[in-house]
Formats: sequence, structure tokens, C-alpha cells
Amino acid sequence: MKVLHLLKSEPCDLVEKFAERLFDKEETSVRKLYEKNVDWGAVADEIFSHDKVICWW
Repeated sequence: MKVLHLLKSEPCDLVEKFAERLFDKEETSVRKLYEKNVDWGAVADEIFSHDKVICWW
């Protein structure tokens, strides 16, 4: 199963520790939406190409 994690803001230490195990999987992608110059078209393509999408505040 392909999983996409969308990070809306820079994660705090607790979220980073929790997510390390989740983000380290082979079929896992992480997209940082808080960075400048986000390619929203590519984000939309990634959403539809993954089986599961998890949004982080």
C-alpha cells in the first residue's frame, strides 16, 4: 500500500519522533506543504497516485 503524508506545518519534536517510524516505510512518500514554491499540481497527482493520504497539521 502506497501512503502519502502531507505536512501542513513543520512538525514538532513529538510528531517527528512518532512519524519517523511511519515515514521510514518503503512505499511511503512525504510532502512538505509548508515550504515555499509548492507545486500544487504535483501534490494533486501524488494524492491520486497513492492508496492512502494522511494529513498532518
